[in-house]
Amino acid sequence: MRKFFLVATCLLVVIAAIGFSTAAAPKILVYAKGADPRGLDPAYVDDGESAKIIVNIYDTLVKYKQGGTAIEPDLATSWTQSPDGLVWTFKLRKGVKFHDGTPFNAQAVKFSVERQMPPNANDDMPYASFTFGEVKRVEVVDDYTIRFILKEPYAPFLANLAMALASPIVSPAAVKKYGEDFTRHPVGTGAFKFEKWDIDQQIVLVKNANYWGQKAHADKVVYLTTKENSVRASQLVTGAADIMDGIDPNDVKMLQSNGMRIIKNPGMNINYMYFLCNKKPFNDVRIRRAISMAINRNEIVKYLYQGYSQVANGPLPSFIPGYDPNLKPLGYNPEQAKKLLAEAGCPNLTFTMLAYSNPRPYNSATGVKLAEAVQAELLKIGVKTNIKVYPWKEYKDVAFKGTEFDAGFYGWTGDNGDADNFLSLLSSKEIDSSLNTAKYANPKVDALLKQGTETSDPKARIRIYQNLQKILAEDAPWVFISHQYDLAATRPNVKNFYPHPTGVSWVNIVTK
Repeated sequence: MRKFFLVATCLLVVIAAIGFSTAAAPKILVYAKGADPRGLDPAYVDDGESAKIIVNIYDTLVKYKQGGTAIEPDLATSWTQSPDGLVWTFKLRKGVKFHDGTPFNAQAVKFSVERQMPPNANDDMPYASFTFGEVKRVEVVDDYTIRFILKEPYAPFLANLAMALASPIVSPAAVKKYGEDFTRHPVGTGAFKFEKWDIDQQIVLVKNANYWGQKAHADKVVYLTTKENSVRASQLVTGAADIMDGIDPNDVKMLQSNGMRIIKNPGMNINYMYFLCNKKPFNDVRIRRAISMAINRNEIVKYLYQGYSQVANGPLPSFIPGYDPNLKPLGYNPEQAKKLLAEAGCPNLTFTMLAYSNPRPYNSATGVKLAEAVQAELLKIGVKTNIKVYPWKEYKDVAFKGTEFDAGFYGWTGDNGDADNFLSLLSSKEIDSSLNTAKYANPKVDALLKQGTETSDPKARIRIYQNLQKILAEDAPWVFISHQYDLAATRPNVKNFYPHPTGVSWVNIVTK
């Protein structure tokens, strides 16, 4: 009897073990990236590291189609615009809930927008004025109809509502519950829910089983923060990561030889050096022009990016409407640079450059390497420079203050495919928002920007923006460095990973 009991017990243990081993293991997707986000509240961030996570937690009224910036429905199912261009009306999707169980409706849209409008908006909301500055008021027509009344016609308005920053719809209940800490407790309606954030290590999202749209294939996504490009590449090869971005061109051959899949797309970005135009020495256009002419952009791009970036002739990538193939930026001319410096009374110029330590979507070589390359170029004409380096989050704060340096390195990944989205970075209105890193102000540029957004005719807008770029080329608030190809890599078993031109990726469609 005792023998039978022991055998039966063993059989039960074996059966239980078999049952446990055949249970489906959670599908975990690991995404290695170069830096922590600044935060996860869309109203308070302006960086790509935040955006790539935000798009998977929140939805927007409208969204970009895969691979481009054409608009399609998201939380709004349809929309109309009044003949005078001032009134936009959106019909909203029914039956959608936020991750905290509260309902999505027109009141939630009104709350998300009005928290970024006067009198609620504050200086820490970098995209508020850009996205909603032209909105006069927001009206709830009924539970599932929302209306925007604009101050004046604004051509990019619909495209702006698809952006990853400012535009995502947040849970009013969660914002009220967490207050300033909402940025670390994000709640949206997206395909993934926030689980945890270990600072400078990882952010973990879990599948939203009640998502109204295409439910995620992965049960969990882990965003690893790995600052060194080469370390991320090693993580991918060893299987510690499934996806990586910010690839160093030097690692491409190694990744390919190990069977990794390389993704290379034209980048909707600009990598630039900027001058603080509001103070000496770069409030003098002659000095800005001189430094621009002393930098051999072709050689720097060839050396640093090895065929994975294109030299920029201006702020716009070639596929953005408004790009001017005939635009002539200041060319490499060290002798003329010396003459301009002498004319400006600065033959022995010394200044401080600000650089970031990590790779960026527009600069895989890091800001430090770019700064060092520029430093070597400037020494050829006798200009000495100091380089101050900060990690990305600290860099952003120092850059905004503009007190520790004279020039810096920055970049931009386009949000919506509209020329205004790039060119408005040089609007005087965006100095206070931190988007205008050069703190550059030119009334002619401001006037053309306004004209461009009020004009609905696409051909007329192109002419306006091409004229604007000619002013920028001569005024030289930036040195236009390059447009980087979007480079990412996945392990061979990862499918349906499609980086979007805006620098984000929706990972609910990714399979492993």
